[in-house]
Amino acid sequence: MPRRRPWVRTLGILFIVLWSLVPLYWTLNTSLQTDAQISAKPAHYLPPSPTLSNYHALLSGAGEIPDTIRRSSINIVVECTAATIVTVVLATLAAYAFARMRFRGRNLLFYAVLATMAFPAYTTLIPLYRIMSLFGLVNTYTGIVLVYVSGFLPLATWILHSYMTSLPIAIEEAGQVDGASRMQILWRIVLPLAWPGIVSTAIITFLFAWAQFLFPLVLSSDLSTQPLTVAIAALQGRHTVPFGLLNAAGVLALAVPAVIAVALNRFIVNGLLSGSVK
Repeated sequence: MPRRRPWVRTLGILFIVLWSLVPLYWTLNTSLQTDAQISAKPAHYLPPSPTLSNYHALLSGAGEIPDTIRRSSINIVVECTAATIVTVVLATLAAYAFARMRFRGRNLLFYAVLATMAFPAYTTLIPLYRIMSLFGLVNTYTGIVLVYVSGFLPLATWILHSYMTSLPIAIEEAGQVDGASRMQILWRIVLPLAWPGIVSTAIITFLFAWAQFLFPLVLSSDLSTQPLTVAIAALQGRHTVPFGLLNAAGVLALAVPAVIAVALNRFIVNGLLSGSVK
């Protein structure tokens, strides 16, 4: 079989990088221009005179668009944080039970939980909306958080289960000999040892929650609970919006997950890999 030439691989990598980064660059480029510069022909591939006026207008200005962006920014932080906390707590308890406790139907229940990840999430959209509507949870933080948790919990449980099964059981047995209860062993022994896996699970869950669009679009029809990702798309269709403001909002929406992914990448990788080699 002929060996691939190095330049072919390099060319492919450059194509993928450009394909991924050009839209991000254009968003940043547009956000640093005035409305007159954005509408100029031909388009400016570099900001003629970079300005932060769009960001200043969003963060401290008055008007419907800045108010919408600020409110939706609070919404997305509250929803993602709450969903992450609830998911990690429940996944930690479930993973420990599946990894260490012996009860009838354990394997069947565990694989049933994992099997839910094989189904497309959007097939549950209409049933979930009807359930949330029945209980009056549409346009509420509680409804969105519950939907997020139900979607992220199987993956979080699987990650933490893989990590906890790799922990030495001898330490837990020593705790039992000393008279520690199951919850004391979990709190004082297992959680400190599983902390890297818990942190990586929390980061992944938060990033997944931040990227959600269709579920909050359906479950939040007004600004009281709409996250930033939905609010930006809604503004494009409802108003004549300056492109500079929209692109500035897009950069702000991308900045949080990008900073988390770059700054905490070491914790994500270590948390996911350390459980497989201990």
